[in-house]
Amino acid sequence: MRKLFGTDGIRGTANSEPITAETALAVAKAAGLEFRRGDRRHLVVIGKDTRLSGYLLESALTAGFVSVGMDVVLLGPLPTPAVAMLTRSLRADLGVVISASHNPYHDNGIKLFGPDGYKLSDAVERAIETRIDDGGNGGLAPPDRLGQAQRLDDALGRYIEFVKNSFPRGLRLDGLKIVVDCANGAAYRVAPMVFYELGAEVVPLAVEPDGFNINKDCGATAPGKLCQAVLDHGADLGIALDGDADRMVLADETGRLVDGDQVLGLVARSWQEAGDLKGGGVVGTLMSNLGLERYIEGLGLEFQRTPVGDRYVVERMREGGYNVGGEQSGHIVLSDYTTTGDGLIAALQVLAVLVRKGGKASRITRVFEPLPQVLRNVPVNNARADGGAALEDERVRQAVTEGERRLGRGGRLLIRKSGTEPVVRVMAEGEDEKAVGEVVEAIARTIAEATR
Repeated sequence: MRKLFGTDGIRGTANSEPITAETALAVAKAAGLEFRRGDRRHLVVIGKDTRLSGYLLESALTAGFVSVGMDVVLLGPLPTPAVAMLTRSLRADLGVVISASHNPYHDNGIKLFGPDGYKLSDAVERAIETRIDDGGNGGLAPPDRLGQAQRLDDALGRYIEFVKNSFPRGLRLDGLKIVVDCANGAAYRVAPMVFYELGAEVVPLAVEPDGFNINKDCGATAPGKLCQAVLDHGADLGIALDGDADRMVLADETGRLVDGDQVLGLVARSWQEAGDLKGGGVVGTLMSNLGLERYIEGLGLEFQRTPVGDRYVVERMREGGYNVGGEQSGHIVLSDYTTTGDGLIAALQVLAVLVRKGGKASRITRVFEPLPQVLRNVPVNNARADGGAALEDERVRQAVTEGERRLGRGGRLLIRKSGTEPVVRVMAEGEDEKAVGEVVEAIARTIAEATR
């Protein structure tokens, strides 16, 4: 079992363990040693989002890598997929993202990418943890072999061109008005520029980060302002990114939300029609709506489910040769272009369909009718922060059994510990919307009682 790493790297409250300068220093030294090969010069790239604590972790990580002889390239605020891309482009040995994604400003995290641009496997993360547990200063470079640190001035421009090149040649966004909510996060500069340079009229939202306002009442996890702005400005589409821009949700011209499941269905059908879909199917997660599964199978394709987390989606895609996968939350992985979720590239694929087919986004993006689905996040107290004890409680087990009975064979029930927040997620779906809501409420109430 991994102790530091969760479903998306290391995450927690800034300046409290494990998100401290001391642990960041130890992680950098251990990761650097794990990826050091021979006597050649080694390179690591480090990007971050806009949290105030990013400066703290950036300095500690840099010191750790330099101390084991690795050169460091600092990218500054840049989306997670940009760091993954630049890790490969610069032929770096390791890529690091300092971000807690959709979490509030007081949290932060450390995500690592290998030289291939993919997130590290569980086995490699365990190896890094083992090195940390061993302690000591073994492997420190002598004075003449210390690494050097420098900033890459054109990182932003490189990523913008990379994203634009994913948009089909010959197409433009001229005549479209797009609201872009950047969550006061890592994409606050690049996202508006991408859509503007492709011809759109851009209405930017949440592009004034101050270190404290990332994801605050904005972005993919709080899309209310996006939906209202689409209506206020008469926009054709709204795009909301999260703090590190590896996921996005949309709002059509009526202000109605379009989640990742609809985007997956849309891209799968579009790529299938163009002969570009690989693997004969699509990869989703346990959270993907049953309506999406039925829609994909209705296209004559296979629908694969993985545990929640885009890293698991990517692993299944690589195993099966799929090039389209993602999560309901808006992590969309299009492996013809990226090694991780990329909110901008996913949005451009949707816009490509809008441009080709014409018509309103409300018609284009509603590709299937979702089954009633309810999700509740139940906070757990500090003593049982992982929620594990609650899921083993006999009262919770009984509530789950009763919920499964009520939903019947046509429904689904999923209860899991979050890998990024101190909550237990309770999700149910089925044909009967009232029963779904009542099942979720009963289980959530029982979990809350069990964790008091």
